[in-house]
Amino acid sequence: MTDIAKQAGVSQSTVSLVLNDVHGTKVSRATRELVLSIAREIGYPQVRHVRNPRTPVRNLILYLTDELTTSPHAMQTIDGATNHAWEHDCIVSVFATRSDPDREAAILTHMLANPALLGVIYATIFTRVATVPAALHDVPSVLLNCHTNERAAAGIASVVPAEVLGGYAATMHLIEAGHRRIGFINGEPWLEAACERHKGYRQALTTGDIPYDPALVREGDWQVGSGFEHALSLLVQADPPTALFCANDLMAVGAIDAARKLKLDIPERLSIVGYDDQDMARYIHPPMTTVLLPNFEMGRWAADTLIAQARAGAPSLRQNIKMECPLVRRESVAPPFRRI
Repeated sequence: MTDIAKQAGVSQSTVSLVLNDVHGTKVSRATRELVLSIAREIGYPQVRHVRNPRTPVRNLILYLTDELTTSPHAMQTIDGATNHAWEHDCIVSVFATRSDPDREAAILTHMLANPALLGVIYATIFTRVATVPAALHDVPSVLLNCHTNERAAAGIASVVPAEVLGGYAATMHLIEAGHRRIGFINGEPWLEAACERHKGYRQALTTGDIPYDPALVREGDWQVGSGFEHALSLLVQADPPTALFCANDLMAVGAIDAARKLKLDIPERLSIVGYDDQDMARYIHPPMTTVLLPNFEMGRWAADTLIAQARAGAPSLRQNIKMECPLVRRESVAPPFRRI
């Protein structure tokens, strides 16, 4: 089947649908004929299985998340999952529980009884340890933006962003530009993402042989206002930082406003790096260097892993994937300003 897929230029899932004579899918007649022709050429045994017309095709994915409206990131992961699912002849049904156990239980009771259900993507808005509902232990499932320490759920694959490496890449970019005084404006420290980005910041300082200075670190709330206030407090110090790493783009926008208030040109007098790569990062002046949070790709990975697992009838071998958060270089970073 792999050989047929390569020669036909299609996915192995498409080959499986054609050779198993699965109807009601998006496979075109031309693709179907091409796959069958190649199968005949290489001698693949084309045994037609008699399908019970009353047996529904399992092509429905339940995407269950705690929140949808508190962040733009949720829709990006959903787009990644739904786009990939559609490519593999599956559709996604999205439900938000608002962290209500009764609502979650009711949704699961209803959806798990659906004979078309292929599996479940269980997602969270903030990266965190999740308690997987017992009902999912016997259903093909993937954790998205969360993970578990439970032995009972050890076989459930998960994908989260590699936040430590993201914080490291942002800080190292500033170090490589020549900065030694680098301020860090973080979010709430109790959040896993904030803790991991702070860890990446510290690791980069160690790599650059730069002592960690707590006076250069602030804890914000992810909003523009806290970015402004904390940047202002850092920049009016007797020995201010020449660069700022902000743990999200919104706080970085606030930091830019603070720099303008102090008449510090960016990047000539102050370099700034954000995190998330929201749309605003490319449209502000100057366009902001930031770190991409791979929401879309995590959604694609979750759907791909779930579909493969469900159709193979076995759990995925990949347990806990940390997806790269790459640096997006734009124009907000330059070598430190040197007074003559």
